[in-house]
Amino acid sequence: MKPVVIQGTILRCSFGNMPAPIMVLPDKKVKSMLPVAVQSDHIPFLNILPFGMCSNPANPMVAAATAAALGVLTPVPCIPCTLQDWTEACEKVKIKGKQALNMDSRLQCLYGGSIQASAPLQPTVLL
Repeated sequence: MKPVVIQGTILRCSFGNMPAPIMVLPDKKVKSMLPVAVQSDHIPFLNILPFGMCSNPANPMVAAATAAALGVLTPVPCIPCTLQDWTEACEKVKIKGKQALNMDSRLQCLYGGSIQASAPLQPTVLL
């Protein structure tokens, strides 16, 4: 089983130029561990922080900036737009009835980016 995603695990977006930690509310704390992230932890600026600069031409802000620069791809500050739950969460590990995230979990940004954990902060949990 893959390690679960906990508070502070570093996330990366396929179109962002910087990583960002996931923020998890303390109500999902398990024993002495840091809080564990679950499928519904996808709220922009609460759980998902900006990933530096977005370079996806499908993002309307990038498209506008690129058009203003006469076609030269122009990244803009990332504003995460994550409207749906994470996919590929743990089926066996649940926190308050919701599936925990693991290193295989993915989150889609409305602007086309794919977000996932890049490095675990804790060892694998064996069941």
